Amino acid sequence: MDRGQRKPSQMLTVGEKAPAFSLLDQNGNAVTLDEHRGKRNVVLIFYPGDKTPGCTRQLCTVRDQFELFTNSDTAVFGVNPQGDESHRRFANKHDFPFPLLVDRNKDVVSAYGCKGILVTKRTVYGINKEGIVVFARRGTPSNEEVLEAFKE
Repeated sequence: MDRGQRKPSQMLTVGEKAPAFSLLDQNGNAVTLDEHRGKRNVVLIFYPGDKTPGCTRQLCTVRDQFELFTNSDTAVFGVNPQGDESHRRFANKHDFPFPLLVDRNKDVVSAYGCKGILVTKRTVYGINKEGIVVFARRGTPSNEEVLEAFKE
């Protein structure tokens, strides 16, 4: 099934080329997947909502182990449809060292197969420097699990 036929809830698979995107972060800075190509790995954390207990716990775990990502030459981004003000308050409250991307129209959420009936499906993707998905899992995998996929 090609990307044009993918259902908005159907996950990408390991080995597949990650869809390009361009989104603004909580501070209005443009972020694209292409800017990292050939330079850094990328981890995208799709999560249901700012300030919810599960999302806060997941993103705080990334924050607390952020050195693992920087030491692995990996950029991290949280993604959901909430607005920049909500993302900014959430990121500032918890001192996240990584941007939260605003996907207001759920275009990226859909392209990555994370669109749920009511909320974004909690999903983590690892994308290598060549733009290929090397990790794809629903839920809250450990940071070590995600980073291990870049070594394989």
